Amino acid sequence: MQSARHIVNLALVGFMGTGKTTVGRHVAEYLGFEFLDTDEMIQARTNRTITDIFAKDGEPAFRALEKQVVAELAAREQTVIATGGGLPTNAENLAALKSFALVICLWASPEKIWDRVKNQSHRPLLHDANPQQKIRDLLAVREPFYKQADVLINTDLRSVREAAQQIALQYKLATRKRR
Repeated sequence: MQSARHIVNLALVGFMGTGKTTVGRHVAEYLGFEFLDTDEMIQARTNRTITDIFAKDGEPAFRALEKQVVAELAAREQTVIATGGGLPTNAENLAALKSFALVICLWASPEKIWDRVKNQSHRPLLHDANPQQKIRDLLAVREPFYKQADVLINTDLRSVREAAQQIALQYKLATRKRR
């Protein structure tokens, strides 16, 4: 049996292009919470783009920065946190998020993801000869981590508003049960 959790935040995990940042901003507005994006926090802290960090320092250095940010977020309350797509692949990050947040995974099909991100040059993991195959491959690797979220919500056919309302409802239900 899992020990009682102290859910005071909401964390959105999932692949790029599933709506974590866009939907997350709306959820924060619905709940009256602050919104933070871990990628934006890292960029502000390092004064560098994610693409630059990946290119010059490599993915492991970026993942170390993510881990630092997650540790700091544990001190926050009433915050909607949009995470980078690979953040939950570190078991420590996922466990830390679950200790202080309801973790919701936003899911979309590889085709929908590609449609949403194909014109975005700031996606370092898509700088590949076959980006659509790269999406499928990364989704397959990350799926077991994403499925460890408390709730999975498919955003393929939901509007931003519908997804945000569903997430806000899931948060209210999860925190009501624990009071």
